[in-house]
Amino acid sequence: MAKESMKAREKKRERLVAKYAKKRAELKAAGDYVGLQKLPKNASPVRLHNRCKITGRPKGYMRQFGVSRINFREMANNGLIPGIKKASW
Repeated sequence: MAKESMKAREKKRERLVAKYAKKRAELKAAGDYVGLQKLPKNASPVRLHNRCKITGRPKGYMRQFGVSRINFREMANNGLIPGIKKASW
């Protein structure tokens, strides 16, 4: 489990990115790089990091399902993900 503070920090970044997305697009279109630099650092979408929706784990993230590889395996074995079954050949 990730620390609650790390999860909260990531959520805060997501909110900032959403808040400044329109303004960032306008400044980029105008070529105003000085204006872009005045925006908060955490308003940049590059600073976002994918985390597991269940545990907050930052590594081993499966984008298609939004969970870490460990949770994905548990959920697949329990039949919680439709269409996924353990390989056997």
